[in-house]
Amino acid sequence: MDSALYVFVEDLRAEGVRGLLDRASAYGVRGVAVAAAYHQARDVTPHGASRLTLRRDGVHFPPPDDLFDGLRLTPPVQPGAQDRPLDELRRACADRGMRLHGWAVFLHNATLGLAHPDVTVENCFGDRGSPADLCPSHPDVRAYAVALARAVARQGVDTVVAESLHFGAFAYERCVVALGPMDAFLFGLCFCAHCMRRAADLGVNAEVARQECARIVGGVLDGDPPAEGEVTRAALTAYAGPETVAYARARSESVTSLVGEVAAAVTAEGARLTFMDATGAAKGHAHGLPSAALAAHDSWQLGIDLVALGDLVPSFAVLGYARDPARVADDVAAYRRSVGKNPELRVVLRPGAPDTDSADRLAAKVRVARTAGAGAADFYAYGLAPFEALGRITDALA
Repeated sequence: MDSALYVFVEDLRAEGVRGLLDRASAYGVRGVAVAAAYHQARDVTPHGASRLTLRRDGVHFPPPDDLFDGLRLTPPVQPGAQDRPLDELRRACADRGMRLHGWAVFLHNATLGLAHPDVTVENCFGDRGSPADLCPSHPDVRAYAVALARAVARQGVDTVVAESLHFGAFAYERCVVALGPMDAFLFGLCFCAHCMRRAADLGVNAEVARQECARIVGGVLDGDPPAEGEVTRAALTAYAGPETVAYARARSESVTSLVGEVAAAVTAEGARLTFMDATGAAKGHAHGLPSAALAAHDSWQLGIDLVALGDLVPSFAVLGYARDPARVADDVAAYRRSVGKNPELRVVLRPGAPDTDSADRLAAKVRVARTAGAGAADFYAYGLAPFEALGRITDALA
């Protein structure tokens, strides 16, 4: 069974490339997935050079001029990128016979969103209050994503792991109004001119959908009772009408076509694409107790059409953020049914809190994921987990 350990460039600087790879090899993993392009974050890092690490938006390598010349959006460049830390990592992986995966965050970038607000998602009220969420329907965002994919592939990686190559989930920092799951979903839909035009081209009355979302969400914000229950197409149809559901489903055209362009660009650079579906994180990131619906069944809410992508993408990363091994097995099996027999499935597991409290539990997740159709088990993330938790990987892969 293939395997990889997710790592940050800050980990390489703190512990040294060879020291980190020595540990990774001891855990038994066959490769590392390095955050070549990442987003802003403030992380507790138990064994880092600092115990609280502030990460920035941007790439950890000099962006190739020929890829971004003439583009409106260009990636911010991380401090120290001119030292080319990925080059040393690539050479060290080759010396050990380990695979190198380039992990890249595509459409979650607050630096770009604040500099160019028009490329971010626009809600039903016309607000652009999510600067980190770039819209996959916007032509400038799409050109940026293809160029970024090529740039990461050129770092000599075996695969490009694409995170956030789809619409984002609705998020906020403070809200004292009781929003139900369906209200939050409607609040998070993008109604920018490009999304509405693409939906209209598919025969959807986008303006009716926008007005209905504004009516429902506005009512809840004004004191109407929030909707109860999980977001399903049937429940959403009853709550917001068929045109709204048709609009939500039409978003998959933007995502599918963009992923196809990115996959082709990565292939042209001699690598292959692993598409990461963030639905599993949206459901279980904070607590490891995802709601009842399986991640593969809810991925449409992020504009992801797994059946269509199964014909375009050679590899999928499934986020198994759940405490219960049986739930991990069910999620992997649902993805396998959705994407078909051919694409590789890589289940991403957290070896420590909040999902995993013992080596036996982690080993059980690896076993059931393999039985359910996963061909690889990857582990997130070296810099975030204590050494005690990371040590569980050895027995899980044995």
